[in-house]
Amino acid sequence: MIGLSPGRDFTYIYECIFGSRKDPQPEHAVARRTKEDALITRNNLLDAAEKLFQLNGVSGTSLHDIAREAGATRGAVYWHFKDKADLFNAMMERVTLPLEQAFKNPADDSHTNPLSRIRHALGVAFAQIANDPHTRRVFEVATQKVEYVDELQAVRARHLKVRNEFIQQMEDGLRDAASAQELVVSIPFEHAARGLHALADGLIQNWLLDTAAFELTASGRELTRVYLSGLGFK
Repeated sequence: MIGLSPGRDFTYIYECIFGSRKDPQPEHAVARRTKEDALITRNNLLDAAEKLFQLNGVSGTSLHDIAREAGATRGAVYWHFKDKADLFNAMMERVTLPLEQAFKNPADDSHTNPLSRIRHALGVAFAQIANDPHTRRVFEVATQKVEYVDELQAVRARHLKVRNEFIQQMEDGLRDAASAQELVVSIPFEHAARGLHALADGLIQNWLLDTAAFELTASGRELTRVYLSGLGFK
């Protein structure tokens, strides 16, 4: 900081980022209002980024574009986010994408069977994409509007981390399901998990290209059933 009192520091930061206030206020009120305004500005920047990323792609959208769309300054962008990748990942964290969430919630009493948990988790993921416009928009940006150029390597790292965690969770679920049914699966569980991930991820991305082509939730559940049956599950 610059050696001012805490309240004056807040006032200084506020004036640098948001412009000076004409109405003098007590320092504690300025500090509280600064935090509230900063949160509003941060959310406005994320909303603007989400909109522009979908329209123009991530590489085709600059931080200046986002600041202008949000009605904010470049200083506000760099106060909240280190760079475009940091902003992108913050946008992603506002929405829990279906394939990230699929196995994170503890199973309820009606889905204690390992195979039932897999079917239920994927069914919920398909339904969330189909029925929640915000989730669908962010998923579209994350899978179809981003190029992994140098400035977005942190985004690629996050994508790989989420994918690998999902595949590991799926592998563990398939192994538990096979044990419960005393089933010998003819391929390694890792390969079976990657196949199921490819089915779910590919189906969602194809549906996003043309949402009128087929009904995602029903098709996803039926194809999941067929895939698991092909592995020998009952």
